[in-house]
Amino acid sequence: MSSHLPILPIALPLLTAALLLVLERRGIAFQRALAWVGTLTLAALAVGLLQLAANDSITVYRLGNWPAHLGISLVVDRLTATMLLTTSLLAIACLLHACAGWDRRAPHFHALFQLQLMGLNGAFLTGDLFNLFVFFEILLAASYGLLLGGGRGGRVRRGFHYVMFNIAASTLFLIALGLVYGLLGTLNMAEIAARITSLPAADRELMQAVFGLLLVVFCAKGALLPLYVWLPLTYGGAQAAVAALFVILTKVGAYAVLRVFTLMFAADVALAGPAWEWLLPAGLATLLLAGFGTMAAVRLRVLVAYLVLASAGTLFVAVALGTAQSIGAGLYYLMHGVFAVAALFLIAEAVRERRGTDRINLVLPMLDRTLPGTLYLIAAVAVIGLPPLSGFIGKLGILQAVPDGQVAWIFGTVLASSFFVLVAMTRSGSRLFWRMPTRERPATTMPRILPSTRMGRRRETSAIILLLSYVLGLSLMAGPALDYTLACGEQLLRQGDYLQASRATDTAQHDHGASP
Repeated sequence: MSSHLPILPIALPLLTAALLLVLERRGIAFQRALAWVGTLTLAALAVGLLQLAANDSITVYRLGNWPAHLGISLVVDRLTATMLLTTSLLAIACLLHACAGWDRRAPHFHALFQLQLMGLNGAFLTGDLFNLFVFFEILLAASYGLLLGGGRGGRVRRGFHYVMFNIAASTLFLIALGLVYGLLGTLNMAEIAARITSLPAADRELMQAVFGLLLVVFCAKGALLPLYVWLPLTYGGAQAAVAALFVILTKVGAYAVLRVFTLMFAADVALAGPAWEWLLPAGLATLLLAGFGTMAAVRLRVLVAYLVLASAGTLFVAVALGTAQSIGAGLYYLMHGVFAVAALFLIAEAVRERRGTDRINLVLPMLDRTLPGTLYLIAAVAVIGLPPLSGFIGKLGILQAVPDGQVAWIFGTVLASSFFVLVAMTRSGSRLFWRMPTRERPATTMPRILPSTRMGRRRETSAIILLLSYVLGLSLMAGPALDYTLACGEQLLRQGDYLQASRATDTAQHDHGASP
């Protein structure tokens, strides 16, 4: 069974989604139970894969024992295991929040949720570019249904922009894949890495252009400047549990950049071409403009959507620095950012339910504000990057990896963005939880839309507390967590380990096939 462990994070949510669709008429209680079984089992599998990768081993799984250039390869290393665990932990909290009642209103919610997990897990596991494209399309198709389900009016319009933007990016991805195959005769990432060093000089410029095209596609998925214009209103208008799950979608783009660069171009950075040189300035510009966006936001959910961009910008800065320390600290920050920003999306929904709106500039009373205010404070401290929580630890690790010649402008940009976020979060918190209506400043009348049941409110609150407990856990266990992610960064830069694992698998399968 353990030899087939890498395929299970893909097969399990696919099977769960199929059962949910076939047995949908059994009612919402049955759907929830089946979804919980699938999601919790997925988390257990992620823990198992994390332990499998903890000794620096790289596991390559060939579906059907086909050779790499013909079949589908799945690869489990430290990076893959980290992303799978982050996704499964986030999924548990999002599912808990959705079970407060939203899953009743969104058609096929639980099946689409499982397909989303399948696409995410497949993107993190796949060892070839074509199947990365396939899993991108699966997770995007599921995200369309989750985004538009149960919505109308503005949500549908914003969802249409999201769909069209991603279709355009996917088209560019397919063009890039055709060019890669034409140049190298394979789409398996290990084989590309082995062949790219012997590429004829006449084809090197074309390969640089292809990498530039891939970088545009991945940065579009990762919401990097100037390809992020669709995100704030789309995420800000999505249902809370869906928006929280979508936080990990932007990290898929950063993961793809990290995987492709470290595997294909670590041995010859010049082959990546001028496109790579623009990644660091683009990450810093995204970080700075996201800070401006938080200052300008008039709705809490839109403010949180800009925090997704700030997290993406910080992560791309870490990737662009390209050292083991920056990558390791960036992965630690990735986990922190996913959980902290997802928690804020759920807190924004709690605010909307208690005030009737999440607009920051309206003076309104709030029902039962103590608990959401406390949770907001913890999440705000985490996302701003104040000590002693994980946001500070992650940013500090990234800044420590900055070369001496780039300290001033990188430090300045990161600190300026953090200051803007600090001002925006402080202002929003004071207006939402402290500034109450008075005789001179009467309240604007808005309807209350609290969940219909006490159990629903408990589930929503429990989901927020669960996400914040992940953040606190990362803070308390910062030493072991950073050791793991720093080892991950070192492993990624040892290109030979990945290639050796791939060749060893091919040799073992050849010997097995040749034996009588």
